[in-house]
Amino acid sequence: MHIIVKQVLEAVQILEAVMGKARAGEGGVSYPQGNRCNVTALRKATRHVSQFYDTLLAPLGLRSTQRAILVYVARAGTPTMSELAAALVLDRTALNHNLKPLQRDGLVEIAVDESDRRSRRIRLSRRGEAKLRESQAAWKQAQEKFEAAFGTKQSAALRASLELIASLEFAETL
Repeated sequence: MHIIVKQVLEAVQILEAVMGKARAGEGGVSYPQGNRCNVTALRKATRHVSQFYDTLLAPLGLRSTQRAILVYVARAGTPTMSELAAALVLDRTALNHNLKPLQRDGLVEIAVDESDRRSRRIRLSRRGEAKLRESQAAWKQAQEKFEAAFGTKQSAALRASLELIASLEFAETL
């Protein structure tokens, strides 16, 4: 069993042991046994998976969030800040925070949009294109290890479910 799977299972067991005892809090609120909170489960899983990918990308000087930005920019060409923020489901402040190290390291360039001077466009620099190519093997290794531990079919189903949850259509139903 891979170390990340062990860590996830141990964290879940500890959390369930802590939360598992049904108790009444202030105002008679009951805390059910087990974790039925979707946001807690999603955040825990995201942290574990992100840490795993970050570990494999670290020798290249990238985090998984930074690589995701580079990939989207490479696919989109020169997206505006608003387009990139919407695609990554980030607010503009969070996007700026994530872009600063990429810009500082010369991986992306941010320029005024010639057709709308109020807007900014992001593009990969040559250095960013090279870093993205360089990171491909580490990303592929992370993907393969995750799928070996979680299962190929389960991984595909997970991605489909998460894509649905991240979609604007789903967000509008909430």
